[in-house]
Amino acid sequence: MSAPVFSTLGCRLNAYETEAMREMAEAAGLSGAVVVNTCAVTAEAVRKARQEIRRLSRENPGVPVIVTGCAAQTEPETFAAMPEVTKVIGNHEKMQPATWASLRAPDLIGETEKVVVDDIMSVRETAGHLIDGFGRHRAYVQVQNGCDHRCTFCIIPYGRGNSRSVPAGVVVEQIKRLVGRSFNEVVLTGVDLTSWGADLPGTPRLGDLVMRILRLVPDLPRLRISSIDSIEADENLMLAIATEPRLMPHLHLSLQAGDDMILKRMKRRHLRDDAIAFCEEARRLRPDMVFGADIIAGFPTETEAMFDNSLKLVQDCGLTFLHVFPYSARKGTPAARMPAVPGPAIRDRAARLRAAGDAALRTHLEAQVGVAHRVLTEGPRLGRTEQFTEVAFDSDQPEGALMTLTVAGHDGQRLTV
Repeated sequence: MSAPVFSTLGCRLNAYETEAMREMAEAAGLSGAVVVNTCAVTAEAVRKARQEIRRLSRENPGVPVIVTGCAAQTEPETFAAMPEVTKVIGNHEKMQPATWASLRAPDLIGETEKVVVDDIMSVRETAGHLIDGFGRHRAYVQVQNGCDHRCTFCIIPYGRGNSRSVPAGVVVEQIKRLVGRSFNEVVLTGVDLTSWGADLPGTPRLGDLVMRILRLVPDLPRLRISSIDSIEADENLMLAIATEPRLMPHLHLSLQAGDDMILKRMKRRHLRDDAIAFCEEARRLRPDMVFGADIIAGFPTETEAMFDNSLKLVQDCGLTFLHVFPYSARKGTPAARMPAVPGPAIRDRAARLRAAGDAALRTHLEAQVGVAHRVLTEGPRLGRTEQFTEVAFDSDQPEGALMTLTVAGHDGQRLTV
């Protein structure tokens, strides 16, 4: 029978975990199945998961469909009720080799329990399953999972559980192994990355991990950090930003809003001025630093004046890459019970935020023309600078190579050479 078909929705961490599941399924000898790794970040994400399940079931008639991921964890009954679905697996269970061994036919299609989703809040460790990266250009290393915070709009802690960290020694050994396999860039990833270490002996911080990696893996050309909560940035992380050229000058910030009242209603732990001060300090320490950010449009109770503060944050923080989320109520979260902003207003505000993001990106691209950049090739015609800016090539390049190139222009979305 054929190898399982995997489909990933949502974040980079989900993509990482899909690769881990693929390896475990292969080792277990699982074949002839469809696996959908879902996302629960918005109601739209759950709708897309159901849509993807139906599509894959139509394209693979008679093949068992296994559903897992955050949406499967938070609302397993939704997917168990779908006639297309054979099995619903929780986020903890999906990272256990024994789970995949148990899914081999005939167990999968027999009279076994349809839903295998335990209490994610009871999980105390992060699965140590290690993978060798994606493609041949960039490797992702999961160093943390879960979240201890309870932002009023967010369902993810109920899908991922409480924060738990991978010990530094395990992380360093994996990165050494990846460098030995000729990866030129490693990305540290997690659900709430800046909480790394809080559950480990001595409560180290993310900056300690970064400095340790760079010290103990001297042959690693590029280390990148995925999304962080800027209010949790520690002294050693700022020191690494200032002194370590192998730490890439790009940070994606979990900002969510630019208005203090909305931030308080979101139960965020920073205020507008905190975000601006962090960006100014990081850019002072590393002048070529660029920022991405998540911003929600139309959070409940948001007035036009409050939204304007979020819109101005693009310029006040000097943001370059925007991820805009039209607010979507998630059942079971406090925000879902707050007075809602009308749908047309949410869509209009999201469009204006995206336009501001497009303008900020164009400004950044124009500033790079004539500048030499060290580019990591991701495919024959695509690469990224140290600042994570996409670069389009006019001829095929070897994947995974580091090349110094001078920017000739841009097309509004990516640089050209």
